Amino acid sequence: MQIITDWNEELANEFKQPYFQQLIQAVQHAYEKETVFPAKQDLFRAFNETPFNQTKVVIIGQDPYHGVNQANGLSFSVAKGQTIPPSLRNIFKELSDDMQISEPKHGDLTGWANQGVLLLNSVLTVRDGEAFSHQNLGWEQFTDHVIEKISKQKENVVFILWGKHALKKGQTINPFKHLVIHSAHPSPLSAYRGFFGSKPFSKTNQYLIEKGKNPIDWRIS
Repeated sequence: MQIITDWNEELANEFKQPYFQQLIQAVQHAYEKETVFPAKQDLFRAFNETPFNQTKVVIIGQDPYHGVNQANGLSFSVAKGQTIPPSLRNIFKELSDDMQISEPKHGDLTGWANQGVLLLNSVLTVRDGEAFSHQNLGWEQFTDHVIEKISKQKENVVFILWGKHALKKGQTINPFKHLVIHSAHPSPLSAYRGFFGSKPFSKTNQYLIEKGKNPIDWRIS
């Protein structure tokens, strides 16, 4: 339950805030009293897989998957061997169409994270079987600060915002310093309302190349 990358220094002041200390106490209590996802060691995994100084793309999700063995600390991602959830399956369909590559066989997005794609959920924990059960504990304030820090302190980052929730979450992003890609959410309820055909992956790479950065290899092997 620790951050071991440069995020630890970047967020040091946030960790001292009363709301954050109350949040961590509440989360630790929840882990002791109920089944919480992701596993405690994966709580801050997004920050450990994608250091601040390497972050060049941010994909914002809502809260972790609430089924057993699904959430692995990265937004939209599931461990190898797990059934690919519907939204992620639609992401892979768009990925295949956009980048002309075959659809991945598993849903572990660690390879993206290791290339500088911060897979950040708005809320980092959830109770077993209860979506949004850890809303309003304080996670939203924490992740708002993370997004604002990236926007203020870095340049030429791509923010991928899928759905109304992510768009609202991204209100502090400076669109003059960064690329903001927004479309409908990839869930089966909304994917046909503008997610399919939005080409977020090729747009991201085109922008990164224009800014002199290495593009993301979106293939998942």
